[in-house]
Amino acid sequence: MPTAEDGAQVRWLGRGERVVHDSRFLTVSVADVELPGGETVEHHFVRAPGAAIIVVQDERQRILMMYRHRFVSDLWGWELPGGLVDDREDPAVTAAREAEEETGYRPRNVRHLLTYQPMAGMVDSPHHIYLADGADLVGGPTECTEAQETRWMPLDEAAELLRSGRTVTSGTAIGLLAVLGLGGARQQPGGVQEQPGGAQQQGMNESHSGRTVRG
Repeated sequence: MPTAEDGAQVRWLGRGERVVHDSRFLTVSVADVELPGGETVEHHFVRAPGAAIIVVQDERQRILMMYRHRFVSDLWGWELPGGLVDDREDPAVTAAREAEEETGYRPRNVRHLLTYQPMAGMVDSPHHIYLADGADLVGGPTECTEAQETRWMPLDEAAELLRSGRTVTSGTAIGLLAVLGLGGARQQPGGVQEQPGGAQQQGMNESHSGRTVRG
């Protein structure tokens, strides 16, 4: 069997593709793909906008989490803030913007952790994970249809969410695993992207448009 070290390439080669559905949210295509043995097959795949997800951790090593429902899978679960990257928008800006819109908290000291593809065999949609050292409460969430509850959750409790299956999105799972692997959020020299300043952080128990933010 060829290995990465011997220089052999076991690679699928696209020999042309056609779009079968196109919208501003995703494009579904069919490609003629040549397999390494020479056989050609049809392969369906999706191109979709990327996403940015942010782990916001305060000085007490609590993580800003949202409890929400996902319509497509009809599942409830805890998630990190995040959303789709707008056209020509820096994913770091997306991550901070989505956190503020969804929770009312403006992240501080945002930096990139990793980028991955959640379903690389059939979907092209890069997901970017960011880490923030704390956040300032600047008001209520402006996206009031996103979450049932927003909560600052201790890191060990967030880890238990992974073990118990109470997270349903890959961005949340990978973001939490990345921070747990780092032993919690740590400030790193260099590479820190400061976000615009905000109001002084207020108390952790606030009510926003009928939703509860709990400490």
